[in-house]
Amino acid sequence: MPFTLRRTEIDGLIIVEPRVFGDERGFFMETYRRSEFAALGLNAEFVQDNHSRSAKGVLRGLHFQKRRPQAKLVRVVRGSVFDVAVDLRRSSPTFGRWYGIELSEENRLQFYIDAGFAHGFLALSEGAEVCYKCTDYYDPHDEGGVRFDDPQLAIAWPIEKVNNLIVSDKDRRWPLLRELDFVFD
Repeated sequence: MPFTLRRTEIDGLIIVEPRVFGDERGFFMETYRRSEFAALGLNAEFVQDNHSRSAKGVLRGLHFQKRRPQAKLVRVVRGSVFDVAVDLRRSSPTFGRWYGIELSEENRLQFYIDAGFAHGFLALSEGAEVCYKCTDYYDPHDEGGVRFDDPQLAIAWPIEKVNNLIVSDKDRRWPLLRELDFVFD
């Protein structure tokens, strides 16, 4: 089996550990195989791949799409990030809770985030490159967000690991969780 899954305490958030084959030449690993993911119970159909590069201290998020929610499979190909998902499913017993994990080129972990979550990350290294698969297409007219510094969420961003926090104006203006006019059923 080329992948090992580790379930988190929040249903819908899964750590995917790929099997890595390494020697003096370098390494090889599969990052996705639809049949293997399906055998493990992850039947997501990915339709779009994204790749972002961020300077150290860049915080992106917390983002989601409203009418066309996306499940995501996130990995880091260069550097490291602290990756976070927040449960926005009203009917979930973990509504409003977050989970965070460090993803890096060294640990090669992937983070599966089901639809119904807000997602964001903090770049912990210079030139952190994040690649992620999505189950629906990005639509700028459908996006939503939650403030990364919402005191109700109390996300423990490892800001002490960066010299300067860089957040876009757009991400600073997202509403607090209690102000959201939209959550998933």
